[in-house]
Amino acid sequence: MTDDHPMIIEGYQNTLLATKKENQELQIDIANNCDQSLNFMRKAIDIEKPYHILFMDISLPPSSDGDFTSGEDLAKYARRIMPKCKIIMLTMFNEPYRIHNIIKDIDPEGFLIKSDLTSRELASAFQAVLKKPPFYSASVSNIIRKTIVNTISIDEIDRKILYLLSQGVRTKSLKDHFEISLSAIEKRKKQLKLIFDVQDGSDENLLAVAKKEGFI
Repeated sequence: MTDDHPMIIEGYQNTLLATKKENQELQIDIANNCDQSLNFMRKAIDIEKPYHILFMDISLPPSSDGDFTSGEDLAKYARRIMPKCKIIMLTMFNEPYRIHNIIKDIDPEGFLIKSDLTSRELASAFQAVLKKPPFYSASVSNIIRKTIVNTISIDEIDRKILYLLSQGVRTKSLKDHFEISLSAIEKRKKQLKLIFDVQDGSDENLLAVAKKEGFI
């Protein structure tokens, strides 16, 4: 279990130990940053005892070498070195763009938004991921559902443009985040305003409609 808040992770640990099945024996290792988490995973591989489940918080202090900056990076690494390990992502973020990308890139067996989380839900997620994954908390399920039923279709670049604009990145600075020109980005923005039927053409209204439709 990797989380940079010791009290929170202690609560997770106590919940799992208190709610485990009679036939289950749990050995839980706790990491509070990327370096500790990497050390645990590499040691598990060295002794040929890979983990069955990883609980991975998204926001973490980066590794000392700078190669790993988040729980997302750790989860991708775990997928490579422990392909049979089941991963449960935990986060305070509930933006559709972030959740969509994590599901696409990592395909976690569990995904929990901390604001949804109770002891009962944590215990249910653990048992469900062991037996019949995936398990998504209510906020994640709602975002996925909105994405599925939405008739608007945009690609990953468009999603990222909307997300960056919602984070306060100015249009002229968007080119720093893509391998396409500023003029190509501006054309995509214009097309997005047509897709979302933004009458006055303002970025504020574009973001408001995109958020309402579940894209940011």
